[in-house]
Amino acid sequence: MIEVLGLSKKYGETTVVSNVSFTAAKGEIVGFLGPNGAGKTTTMRMLVTFLPPTSGTAKVAGYDIQTQSEEVRKSIGYLPENPPLYGEMRVSEYLTFMGEIKGVSRDTLSQRVGDVIEVCNLTDVKNRLCGHLSKGFRQRVGLAQAIIHNPEVIILDEPTSGLDPVQIIEIRKLIKSLSEHHTVVLSTHILPEVTEICSKVVIIAHGQVVLESPLEDVVRDRSLEQAFMECVSSDSVRVSQVIN
Repeated sequence: MIEVLGLSKKYGETTVVSNVSFTAAKGEIVGFLGPNGAGKTTTMRMLVTFLPPTSGTAKVAGYDIQTQSEEVRKSIGYLPENPPLYGEMRVSEYLTFMGEIKGVSRDTLSQRVGDVIEVCNLTDVKNRLCGHLSKGFRQRVGLAQAIIHNPEVIILDEPTSGLDPVQIIEIRKLIKSLSEHHTVVLSTHILPEVTEICSKVVIIAHGQVVLESPLEDVVRDRSLEQAFMECVSSDSVRVSQVIN
């Protein structure tokens, strides 16, 4: 569902992402890991066509991010670290609005809004203003808007950032359930989160992929924390002035 091919991004002389390649198969939840400044967010923004790559490309659901960007956007649900909510709109109104923007037909829009409200456990707040929601419910609404058009691929950037332990557990369960019908790429700094819900790990450091492997292989004889530290501490990859 996702095939990243030599993706690179430069700003002037500064290399942000360098020759990144990895894949995500249908139904996989891929943990996309790296320290601050590794290039994770930049890579994800290129995948969702917010940023053009300097070189290389990627295919999402079979569509090229450079030559078929409109089709890519139709195939992706994206949740940035801070969900793009409109505080003056009620939850159901906001989801209806996002469904219209994302091309959900009028015949099915009401049903889709009802479906994502149920899936994301938003029934109790569906008539509440988005601006009055807790952080946990804002994340849920963000996930609901990401899947309102039933995309094949979902890309999540720090989806549990700032949540309390109960909210984290609930969001993890929700993300895990999404893999039944979607391919998910999950960026996070919380390594136990990856162990809980991911089937594959991609680690990026200094703008380059330093590990791509099924999770079960990574943790067969060591912890994910140990593997992560070995990868990001390696002297084998160095790109000067890398920023996220």
